[in-house]
Amino acid sequence: MGKILNSVGQLVQFQKLYNDKYFVDKSSILTKLNESINTGNNYICITRPRRFGKTVMTNLISSYYAKGLDSAEIFDKLKVADIEDYKQHLNQHNVISLYMSEQPRVCNDVNDYLAYHEHKILKDLEKSYPHCELDMETELWDALNDIFYETRERFIFIVDEWDSFFHSDFYTEEGAKSYLTFLRNLLKDKPYVELAYMTGVLPIKKYSSGSELNMFDEFYFPTDTIYDTFFGFSEEEVKELCERNKQNGGSIKYEQLAQWYNGYYTSLGSRLYNPRSINKALNQNTVKDYWTETGPGTEILELIKNNVGAVKEDILKMVSGEKIYFPFRYFKTEFANLRTRQDILSIMIIYGFLSYYKDYVNIPNKELMTKFETVLEDSSMGYIAELAKNSNVMLEATLAGDTKKMEEILEFVHNTEVPILQYNDENSLSCIVNLIYLNARDKYRIEREEKTGKGFADFIFYPLNTSDTAIILELKKDDTPENAIAQIMERKYYTKLLQCKDGNPVCEQDILVVGMTYDTKNKSHRCVVQRLDELQ
Repeated sequence: MGKILNSVGQLVQFQKLYNDKYFVDKSSILTKLNESINTGNNYICITRPRRFGKTVMTNLISSYYAKGLDSAEIFDKLKVADIEDYKQHLNQHNVISLYMSEQPRVCNDVNDYLAYHEHKILKDLEKSYPHCELDMETELWDALNDIFYETRERFIFIVDEWDSFFHSDFYTEEGAKSYLTFLRNLLKDKPYVELAYMTGVLPIKKYSSGSELNMFDEFYFPTDTIYDTFFGFSEEEVKELCERNKQNGGSIKYEQLAQWYNGYYTSLGSRLYNPRSINKALNQNTVKDYWTETGPGTEILELIKNNVGAVKEDILKMVSGEKIYFPFRYFKTEFANLRTRQDILSIMIIYGFLSYYKDYVNIPNKELMTKFETVLEDSSMGYIAELAKNSNVMLEATLAGDTKKMEEILEFVHNTEVPILQYNDENSLSCIVNLIYLNARDKYRIEREEKTGKGFADFIFYPLNTSDTAIILELKKDDTPENAIAQIMERKYYTKLLQCKDGNPVCEQDILVVGMTYDTKNKSHRCVVQRLDELQ
């Protein structure tokens, strides 16, 4: 065993994960990989956003396959133990694990970067195969070829964060070519390769129709139907984890996790949660923003601000709760020269800042919305920043029944030069409601067109703290707010707010009934706010 070849380090890391009280068994992926070993389909590249368990999976895979390890104590208890060829592959392969995010302390260019990784592998090979008399100055692939032809031993290659080079300070176009050539020489058409498994965020960069790495089958986040269930937690898995949390004395509800972290989908439409946030929330028994503040994701938000003209209307609509039609046809694979709408939105999908499903994109959940809110409040966003600032005032005015202030804010919003504010229909007015109550999401779960009573309420503001005031809001165009309120009462849109859940009332305090209208002839808004108990 060495540091790179059949390393015990990956088993130690996987053991930590296995010992976690919220461990989710994803070992069934090994069934797929076993089928690929020594076949024409043995080059696999899986790309996923950050925080979706890619490195965790490489530790699992290495721990299962690597010679010299004894990982049966763990894997005998996992799903993979039920497959026919489980024992045939358990700790029976040479595994070379490359973690491309690692680099030497002094790394000036791609040559320093590659020499660092080559040296570590050659050092392990020299120790493990002394009879092959390897030359430390030889090319890595030549050394591996020598080992194969002398011993017939072959290798599984696990390359984690293969795209780290493209985010590095020493990235250049020429360096990228050298890096891809290195991977090609190491892996392509080599008899010593049993399986090559790569993961990263970015799809494989292609410089020409004859790509250096065209032997890989690539499985992208928005389109993968083979490995989609192995990355991220399913809805059923999250519900089961909530039960574990309850048994451990925790108080996390599934509905809380859904509000904060739900919103991603497999290509077939099943819900997906990012594992890191779920695990953090359950272990800390606190639902909040766990999205890390550093890394390429933060750069993407900076790019929105720097190129706001290209995506301003899209961002405005998505923050207001709308989905944007965006056929996802190509991948932008580096941050340089991100200028067009296609470039910016596509890379935001790849990094997980936007959810994609069937040619529509949206902001997936409250955790990500908190990131967009920081952008909205930046002065570079112009009138959008003003809309965000007004949202606090709008909520305060509504709770106080200050309809004059509410109408003033609506007039301000309507008079801004926002393309979606043409009020062509009530849907446009709904977008405005989402914007002017943007910061209300800190205190409310806001549901649009919620089925309740005898129909669908336009908006219901469910208080996160049941001692806070709830709000039912109905919109009308060329009508009166009094008629809007009458509709709420006639169709009993307040029904759900009066019900109990888990033995507790949804709302313990006041319920406000709000009618909001726009008169297209007079170009004016009217609002009426009343307490439900005064109307019953």
